Amino acid sequence: MTTSLPRLAIVIPCFNEQSVLPHTLKTLTTIQQQLIEKNQLSPDSFLYCVDDGSEDQTWSIISSAHADNTNIKGLRLARNVGHQNALFAGLMSIRKKVDCVISIDADLQDDASVIKDMIEHFQQGSDIVYGIRQSREKDTLFKRLTAAAFYKIMQRSGAKVLFNHADFRLLSARTLKQLSQFKERNLFLRGVFPLIGFQSSQVYYDRANRTMGESKYTLRKMIGLAWDGITSFTHAPLDFIFALGVTSFFGSILLSIWALTAKFSSHALPGWTSIMIPVCFMGGVQLLSIGVLGEYIAKVYFEVKRRPRFTKDTELF
Repeated sequence: MTTSLPRLAIVIPCFNEQSVLPHTLKTLTTIQQQLIEKNQLSPDSFLYCVDDGSEDQTWSIISSAHADNTNIKGLRLARNVGHQNALFAGLMSIRKKVDCVISIDADLQDDASVIKDMIEHFQQGSDIVYGIRQSREKDTLFKRLTAAAFYKIMQRSGAKVLFNHADFRLLSARTLKQLSQFKERNLFLRGVFPLIGFQSSQVYYDRANRTMGESKYTLRKMIGLAWDGITSFTHAPLDFIFALGVTSFFGSILLSIWALTAKFSSHALPGWTSIMIPVCFMGGVQLLSIGVLGEYIAKVYFEVKRRPRFTKDTELF
């Protein structure tokens, strides 16, 4: 349990957020200052904006805010690298300078008022505090259905992801240290943190509608993120190919027996049996071979990720 006042950084990935950023910085600065005045945070806590290669005035706004308030800091990336990589860059850049961080999107659709609850959970010993949406009633029917399908596919594939959790979370310094051990390039942070295994808790909130600007997460990007999540944490697609190959192989044997039976019972046209048996058998063999190769590829894939084998929590020596 943390006894001294924690130094908190609120990490905000930004991409073309000039319309919402002034309001966001003002809101988060106010919340952070209130927590400092209540002796829940260290006075040197700060906001950390990560400009993900914006093409508008986002960096100018961050620079001006820093000039007025040195507790607003920033990192400008040379080019757009995507939300997950920008967030990772921010977390790794400050991991040795803070006791905990909270990541939140610049649009503030996630309820920033629960930050105080996250800090309380951290003070009580949680290394990871997940922000969980209570419902998706404000989403379109299409988005609700696709989100539900994604989480079900991930969970049934063996990936430990929390339903209705995005990237609004608190992380302790030692969680950040462990995160730095994950060397993979295809990042899906929602799946990484449950793998770490430190003590975690959850806070619930209602997600607000976006009032300014527009969402940078297009359908194409959401599909890409979902695909990264599925392929990064499970080899279920390769398992499916293997199962299909086994089924096809044994199915081809049964079809071959049926074709021979039809041949000897004089129910088959001349030449039909000699075509059916090789086609069925070779098709089954090919799918089975692809499935076997897929299993080896899956093992190679997870080997090259170089993920840590374990996470140390507490050690008595």
